[in-house]
This record gives sequence, structure tokens and C-alpha cells, in this order.
Amino acid sequence: MLIAADKFKGSLTAVQVAERVTAGLRRVVPGLDVAALPVADGGDGTVDAAVAAGFERHEVKVAGPLGQEVTAAFALRGDTAVVEMAEASGLQRLPKGVFAPLTSSTYGSGELLRAALDAGARTIVFGVGGSATTDGGAGMLTALGARFLDKDGEPVAPGGGGLAELASADLSGLDPRFADVELVLASDVDNPLTGPKGAPAVYGPQKGASPDDVETLDAALAHYARVLEDAVGAKAAEYAASPGAGAAGGIGYGALLIGARFRAGIEVMLDVLGFAPALERATLVITGEGSLDEQTLHGKAPAGVAAAARAAGKEVVAVCGRLALPPEALGKAGIRRAYPLTEVEPDVAKCIADAGPILERVAEQIARDFLS
Repeated sequence: MLIAADKFKGSLTAVQVAERVTAGLRRVVPGLDVAALPVADGGDGTVDAAVAAGFERHEVKVAGPLGQEVTAAFALRGDTAVVEMAEASGLQRLPKGVFAPLTSSTYGSGELLRAALDAGARTIVFGVGGSATTDGGAGMLTALGARFLDKDGEPVAPGGGGLAELASADLSGLDPRFADVELVLASDVDNPLTGPKGAPAVYGPQKGASPDDVETLDAALAHYARVLEDAVGAKAAEYAASPGAGAAGGIGYGALLIGARFRAGIEVMLDVLGFAPALERATLVITGEGSLDEQTLHGKAPAGVAAAARAAGKEVVAVCGRLALPPEALGKAGIRRAYPLTEVEPDVAKCIADAGPILERVAEQIARDFLS
């Protein structure tokens, strides 16, 4: 059995999901051979998944989204690093109940990338998602040596809102080590930077942006891209329209400007975590995440796991807190059956509070259905 599930957000980490499923399976089939490979799609939990797969955890002090000092981590194995922008610039780094859509900055994410370079990384998987920010990666680029100035030659204010005052951009001071590093932008979204499908319009409201804020941010990021076109040429406009530019409040755009290559987050992470060799040994794969819904089918971890397993001729079932997909949609995604916690405990609040024990009972049912 191979357990390759993502976290149940707000209840269980991916590692805890694997532990609980293993416990439930073995209650029915003692001594069952179970391999656990916690997965992530580039968003929050990506570093934890890498550490569970044998990477070494490195902690550094960086700036949080509002400039406060936070302790963030990246993962390193050999000369490959996994850097998760949410560690530095994620929503979880904001004080509870506080949103700062116009002023939150990705500066700390740039510091985290620099720390990975300092640790000897030659390949960096940059997982982006779960951000508190909509600054087009300007903060990150500033931390890496770029300069963004207003008409008086002063640095613009942090955050996407400040980019409205941008008069000139200078990228000549960017850390030269990026020229010799493979930087992979790992994301589960392929939005462009601006417009109706851009970062502010689609994801701004999740970060507390009002309709007026969304309009302000979209105009500011469009202006930012135009100023960058003056600084670095036509590729600035090309990158702004590219898939992934709008990821994590536009940090994808900043990453593309420093030479990143965009790939679907779950595909990158399955490669990095060693999914293929683990899959070879498996007879049944159990994947999952907190909510199996329409979003799952668009680049989330369970869909990526199921696609890879189906290509290898392996059967897949899924565990989840909540199921919002019909059987035919699951089947098309390569998932034979899904087991939601709500089948065992209809009270959603109890499912969230007692997710671990309920998940063990769900895993017992999987063992009875497939192993007995």
C-alpha cells in the first residue's frame, strides 16, 4: 500500500494523514506493508512533505508579509532545495483576523531563496501558493537586489498598492547566482498576472481585497509590468501573460523574470519526492486532501497522484474530509472510490475536530473493501 495524500487543511498535516491511514489499515490487516509518501502541490506543506521524504530542514529568520521577523524553513538534499513561499509570505504569517492585501510583501520569500543559494543549492524548486501577498514578486526581487523607485528616486512602499507609484525599475543588481541555478516555479495555478483571470481578480478576495482593492491592485500590477518592460524589454510583457505569472499574488511573475521554468506543482513534487520508485512497489495507492472538489481536478495533489498511478496501471482510492465530486468525475480523474470522513461522522465540525480517529475508521473500511 502506498499512501500519497496531501494535508487536510486545518485538521491534519500530510504526515499525520499517512500515520492515521496506516494505523487504520493495520488494525484490519496486522503487519501490512505500507509505504508513506506525504505529498504537496507547491503550496503550504511543501517543505514538510520534502522533509518527510528525507530532505534536511533548514530554518532562517526572514521578513514576514508585514515586515515582522519570522522563522521560516526550506528543505535541502544534496544540491536540491525545496523553498515554499508560504513559509515566509503566507496567510498563516499574518496576525489572526488581519489581512493586508495592498501592503503585504514577498520580501521574506526572496530572503528564503537567497538562504537556499547560500546553503549550496543548484536546483531550487520554488513552491508558490497560500500567499498573503499581491505584489507581483516585487518584494522578493528587492530582497534579491532589484530596485523599484518612485519619481523622487525613493523605494516604493511595500506591497502591490505601492507599485502604483513606481517610476523606474533596475534589475542589474539581482543576485548573479541565478544565472547558474535551475529554478523551477512549482504551482497548481496557471493564471496570468493581470486581467479577469489575473492574480488580483481571482485570488485577491481570498486575501481580504475589496472590489476597489482588486481594481487598485490590477492597475498597479499592470503598471509594474509596463515599467519592467522599459527596464528589461519585451520579455517583461511576455512573462506577464504567461501561465503561472499570477501564482501566489504574482510572485510567479517575479520568478519568471529571474529565469524560472513553470511546471505543475504536483508533477514537480512527485519527481522530487521519489514517487515513481515508490509507485512501482505498490498494489494500491491511497491519496487525498481535506476537500475533494472541482478544484482538486485542476492541478491539486490527489489529481496528480491519480494521473501518475493510472499511467502505471495502479488502482487509486482517496480519503477526504468532504466529498463534492460525483463518481463519474472521480473515475475520469483515475480515482476508483473516495472515502469522506462525513460518511462516518455527518457533523462537519466534529470531522474537523476529530479528524485523526475518524480517518483511522475510514482506513479500516478501505482495508475491509480492498484487502480482506
